[in-house]
Amino acid sequence: MVRKTCFAIASDRRLGVNLQTIATDFERIFKIHDKLYIGLSGLATDVHTLYQRLIFRHKLYQLREERDMKPRTFASLVSALLYEKRELAKDFVVSGTASESLYGACESMYKPNMEPEELFETISQALLSSVDRDCLSGWGGHVLVTPTEVQERTLKGRMD
Repeated sequence: MVRKTCFAIASDRRLGVNLQTIATDFERIFKIHDKLYIGLSGLATDVHTLYQRLIFRHKLYQLREERDMKPRTFASLVSALLYEKRELAKDFVVSGTASESLYGACESMYKPNMEPEELFETISQALLSSVDRDCLSGWGGHVLVTPTEVQERTLKGRMD
């Protein structure tokens, strides 16, 4: 979720294969540079491979341009790398096994120009309420919010 001066990104912490839980502390939010983060869902090996490719491409960009990539440039890189054209959302984006319930929760709770603490509460409540409706997600959550600096918080949630 975004607002004019900050953003928030959240994910659950469960890694599983079908109904079997493999890990309960799997990270899905990755830092590209101080002002750019990406959340990746899917098969764990694919997530890490894609993250390494994105870091490699960003480092090449830094060497060539002598500056960090802007978010819009990075979004184009991700889109090209995945061979898909995606619309850039101006408010929120959802993905993963709970995407249908996430979309509904975010759509009902999100409002523009929230303060950072209100944005944290909104994204946290949307994540936790959606994860409760999906048996393949869970084990708490991981949220990053940034008014000026990135603040990481861990959410306690359903642990089954």
